[in-house]
Amino acid sequence: MSFITTDAIRDRFSKAMSAMYQAEVPQYGALLELVERVNQETLQQQPALRHRLEAQGELARLSVERHGAIRVGTEAELAMLRRLFAVMGMYPVGYYDLSEAGVPVHSTAFRPIEDEALALNPFRVFTSLLRLELIESEALRRRAEEILAQRDIFTPTVRALIQRHETQGGLNSEEADQFVSEALETFRWHQEATVDLETYQALHDEHRLIADVVCFKGPHINHLTPRTLDIDEAQRRMPSMGMNPKAVIEGPPRRECPMLLRQTSFKALEESIRFAGDDQGTHTARFGEIEQRGMALTPKGRALYDELLNQGRAQTAGLDNDAHQAIMERVFAAFPDHHEAIRTEQLAYFHYHLTDAGRAAKGRAEHADLESLLAQGWVEAQPITYEDFLPVSAAGIFQSNLGGSENGAYAGNANRDAFEAALGAPVQDELGLYAEREQRSKEAVLAWLGGAG
Repeated sequence: MSFITTDAIRDRFSKAMSAMYQAEVPQYGALLELVERVNQETLQQQPALRHRLEAQGELARLSVERHGAIRVGTEAELAMLRRLFAVMGMYPVGYYDLSEAGVPVHSTAFRPIEDEALALNPFRVFTSLLRLELIESEALRRRAEEILAQRDIFTPTVRALIQRHETQGGLNSEEADQFVSEALETFRWHQEATVDLETYQALHDEHRLIADVVCFKGPHINHLTPRTLDIDEAQRRMPSMGMNPKAVIEGPPRRECPMLLRQTSFKALEESIRFAGDDQGTHTARFGEIEQRGMALTPKGRALYDELLNQGRAQTAGLDNDAHQAIMERVFAAFPDHHEAIRTEQLAYFHYHLTDAGRAAKGRAEHADLESLLAQGWVEAQPITYEDFLPVSAAGIFQSNLGGSENGAYAGNANRDAFEAALGAPVQDELGLYAEREQRSKEAVLAWLGGAG
């Protein structure tokens, strides 16, 4: 039997989901137009950035790059999602405790992990599991459990196709198309709630996110995020495109050498809902997000980032975006902003690749060290792009768009073991993946120049 690759299935699915979300949320189409225009202008204005993206094989993926986000209510739903995403070559990477930021969920990101898979289509889905044990009211907690126990967020056909993929080792093209169609149903928006208005309101009053997870047929995709190369310019232009941006851009400030992840969004839509018993009301859940990705930081770099972020956050509460960014830029001046300084201080991960001169020098540097090869111009180092997420930024997006405030009662309840038990597998360490990629790239260039490549 001729199977298609999991990468090809992921590519089909991400494009189908983007088309579905654009039909459901027309403003998302305007967001894609805005991001594409800003990206084209940025590449024209910054040839060094274009060179770096080309060297790392990232230029082609820009137009298809998306990340989505969903929230599920039960361990069984999370475990089946792990199997569903595996059909698309997506695996759980990282553990995120959002209870620390007052949001009653913990999360992982399903994404591809191999270089070639990321280059083809780096589709990611940030997936959160509701933590019912954090709800203080026992009666409300039991009611939520009862509601969730009555639903099945997967179609019978997609369950059968997941099983077939696992049993026969893949899907053919026709089966893959059927899988994409059936899997989309899990993420589709439903205007009918599964509960009455009174139940919805009780869960909403505990936390808006709880109502969003519990009261509907499934975990509607709540945003689908394109990648911009200049998030500040995109934020500035959003009002002219009819979008109301959130107050501040989340994450690190604007820098010559972007790091980690910066995110913003337009405010969530207030959408009409029919509740059981035919009551009418509204629900706020879905929004449009954009992101700008920078370099992946080492543990040393991440410790410095976290320290500076905490300093900045202590000074920026309640400020508008301009004032917020000005303070963050001042605080982050303590973090080097030149690639070579960042590399030599081992603050970020780098990918090493041969230049044209290096490719022509095969076998001529058997005993050379990497630094001398860099100095000779035979090897070039480019920062590895951060493919993952930031819990503080994710919580800021959640709170901004759900209209909810932090709940201190949820804080400090990280439980990675429980999350992995629900998932049915360990989550992969994102820092380990970056370190492995850096090491592989070093070995590859040294092997070539030593004559073994």
